Amino acid sequence: MTSSLRLPDSLPILEAGWVWLIGAGPGDPGLLTVHALNGLAQADTVVYDALVDDRILALAAPSAEMIHAGKRGGKPSPKQRAISNRLVDLAREGRKVVRLKGGDPFVFGRGGEEALDLVDAGIPFRVVPGVTAGIGGLAYAGIPATHRDTNSAVTFVTGHGVTGEVPDGINWPALAQGSPVLILYMALKHMGEITRRLIEGGRSPDEPTALVCSAATEHQTVAVTTLSQAPDVAKTLEPPAIVVIGDVVRLRPALDWLGALTGKRLEADPLGNRADREAV
Repeated sequence: MTSSLRLPDSLPILEAGWVWLIGAGPGDPGLLTVHALNGLAQADTVVYDALVDDRILALAAPSAEMIHAGKRGGKPSPKQRAISNRLVDLAREGRKVVRLKGGDPFVFGRGGEEALDLVDAGIPFRVVPGVTAGIGGLAYAGIPATHRDTNSAVTFVTGHGVTGEVPDGINWPALAQGSPVLILYMALKHMGEITRRLIEGGRSPDEPTALVCSAATEHQTVAVTTLSQAPDVAKTLEPPAIVVIGDVVRLRPALDWLGALTGKRLEADPLGNRADREAV
């Protein structure tokens, strides 16, 4: 069955000399927003990150110039200043520019930095939010960010600071004791140090932990372990990865809907509290 998608006529126009900072989501093209599709359809230049899925790049206008500007830890990458300068130069040339970033531009995506540089240069811009991997990627792993039987708070943390090391500006003991669920971005490389700080801060070594690699793509893998064992598991995996720590990980046997598509039998009561829940 085939169908064509018609975008609403009321959507905004990408004007010449503008830059749209667009979130591409964690991988699956189906997670793009309508605004994102609209921007890709109009752009004559797309500056994209390394983690943007090829299927999403294919949705750009056939005539659009595609410019790779991906930054990957430990690999040759353009400097952030060079990327921002390129965006400014393209806009000043009268291009219709889309800056396509994995996940959400404003969630550990340097979108805020690029937007500030555009403001400084007097370049008009628009932000198109995307589905961040800490939400959408976990959902594709069958792990909710929140659930009323496990947590009423969640904290997003980066495991990779400006220097490339574990961020020192984080109060790790307070984090360990204050948030029932932690979702870590870019933490695979430093999982040993992060785990040490969390356990020393009061986190249980036996706390359920999941590492989700290449989330929401055809290469997605999910490793479920404990906090103390997470560093050893991390050594066997490749980025990009999202790490989630907390009892929400225990819901995966019931909510792994992707696994169910391939025949996995789901558990109806993974937390063992079905009777109590039905009484509420």
